[in-house]
Amino acid sequence: MEQNPSTFPMERSCKILRRSIHHFLKNYHYFTTASLLLAFPFSAALLISQSLLPSSPLLFTFHNHLNSLFEAAGFPPSSQLFTILNHYISQTITSSILVLPFTLSFFLISKASIIHDFHHDDQQQKPSFSSFLSIYNSILSTQICNSFLMLSANATCFSLLFVAFSCLEASGYSSTACLLVLSAAGAILYSIILGNTFVVCNLALVASGMDKSGGLLAIPKACVLIRGRTATAVALAIPVNMALAAVEAMFQYRVVRAFHTATSSTALEGILIAYMYSIIVVIDTIVNCEFFKSCKRGFRMDEEGSEDTLTGFQLKGKMGRLWIEIP
Repeated sequence: MEQNPSTFPMERSCKILRRSIHHFLKNYHYFTTASLLLAFPFSAALLISQSLLPSSPLLFTFHNHLNSLFEAAGFPPSSQLFTILNHYISQTITSSILVLPFTLSFFLISKASIIHDFHHDDQQQKPSFSSFLSIYNSILSTQICNSFLMLSANATCFSLLFVAFSCLEASGYSSTACLLVLSAAGAILYSIILGNTFVVCNLALVASGMDKSGGLLAIPKACVLIRGRTATAVALAIPVNMALAAVEAMFQYRVVRAFHTATSSTALEGILIAYMYSIIVVIDTIVNCEFFKSCKRGFRMDEEGSEDTLTGFQLKGKMGRLWIEIP
């Protein structure tokens, strides 16, 4: 359940979005001259890579390997779910590999510049290069851990789907209608798991930069902060991702389709669309920073309201005890 039942997730997300837009406009010159220009090469590379996917040999390689993997695992070839998942995952992996240098450089540097602005606004300190470098190193290590987390989430989904389809086949209910119902349920489960993993990764990336403590510890810290606020996080992620998808579709329609008859105006239009994509990337980072601050405020209020104030959360395991400090 949400931590504050008197505030609905949609209402809470609207307040965070308003604060984010206000912060963007208040520091418009900084974000458009530094963060946005840093994000522009990443945006252009991502949009261009998606136009190159249909002819990329990497796409066919991943598609064939995943198709062979699904067949070896015993997934029903008649299910449209695995055809769609195969196509989606192949495209995602190929696009991620093509833009990986831009992701680890321009994209993360742009995010670090935004987090750097938030960090020094909160602590009222003068910005320094050493502080910026510390933020970048933190989010770089967290980005690598996030990649493994996304792979683990996909592997978990496929394991659950494999068990479900195997049980359905063993029970004898392998008709087309049963496969369709199970495929629809599997698609919903896959979306829920991937959606929650996505918002945790985004919050972990911002948390590692704001606290200058990256790596694996940022992920459980994000899980602690987002507890009870998942609906708000999803409500914040939906409009941003819809805007990114709309800009990608605009690039495909206005630039890629007109590639063979391209003129100078088409190139300028492509630059403008990439610029729009960069603006959304910057606003997305600002939204995540504001959401992180909101989660921290809610966590401190919960701490003050409890009888036994905790300074951290103790995770017990076979490897010993791990303390996650929430400053």
